[in-house]
Amino acid sequence: MGKVAFIFPGQGAQFVGMGKDFYESFPVSKEIFDKANESLGFNLSDLCFGGPVEELVKTENTQPAILATSIAIYKALEVEGIDFDYTAGLSLGEYTALVSANALEFEETLSLVQKRGKLMQEAVPLGKGGMAAILGLEKEKVQEAIEKVSYAGIVEIANYNSPGQIVISGEVEVLKLAVEEAKKLGAKKVVFLPVSAPFHSSLLKSAGEKLKEELKKVKINNLEKIVITNVDAKPIEDKKEVFSSLVRQVSNSVLWYDSVNTMLDNGVDTFVEIGPGKSLTNFVKRTAKARGEEINTLNISNIEDFKKALEFFNGKEKNKIER
Repeated sequence: MGKVAFIFPGQGAQFVGMGKDFYESFPVSKEIFDKANESLGFNLSDLCFGGPVEELVKTENTQPAILATSIAIYKALEVEGIDFDYTAGLSLGEYTALVSANALEFEETLSLVQKRGKLMQEAVPLGKGGMAAILGLEKEKVQEAIEKVSYAGIVEIANYNSPGQIVISGEVEVLKLAVEEAKKLGAKKVVFLPVSAPFHSSLLKSAGEKLKEELKKVKINNLEKIVITNVDAKPIEDKKEVFSSLVRQVSNSVLWYDSVNTMLDNGVDTFVEIGPGKSLTNFVKRTAKARGEEINTLNISNIEDFKKALEFFNGKEKNKIER
């Protein structure tokens, strides 16, 4: 087996009930949720396990909720001695990756991402911004669609997720125009995302500037693992780069497709998505397929997934893992 990457999901992956089975099964996972409750001053675990969904999907709640759930699962893996070489996360997931690399402290990061959620939401009035996924269209064509409607206002590429999936972000009315142009240029499908702000666009630059002040209060340690950043799709060489990467990330494109390629180029052949959902696993599969490479992918969001991962890493079911 080659190198292993742990990858962490971002906002949108949340679901009511996430993390509950780990909380009930592993003392180390329970400890993570208990720390989160104490650190944030409210019962985050109750919100993760029982909702209501209307509260869970609020950006300022979603971000610490996904972070806590992902780290609770990660810690259960760590106890079993499962180790990794590279790590990355999509948007919010980059914070989880940095915690797993011991660059950021868990409790501090919880408060930080809660504030990040508030700042991102406050940057643009509710209902004024949005995001849409463009499926089956090359990035050059997506850019062409954007340029055709640039006269009307701001719309930009937010996420390069995988071959054939690009997310655009901007002012709602301009976003709709760009979507129509993308369809004319051959997009197979367009999905408007259930988000409340135009994430990863220049409309959130003010949020990034305010986040900069919050980041100044946070301790950044030397990285113990290789972290690939969203904004550059390259490894962080020095802990000083963490600060600027996280500030830029708020209003810049997430280069997830390129980040996966960077890990593949460096010998990663096993990707383990840790946390709710399995979107990143699907993106990784598409990226590897486009290169004609065979890889191992696992996603761990419940105890059954966890058991399969242990069997895989113990070598019992290596040949049965989907390639």
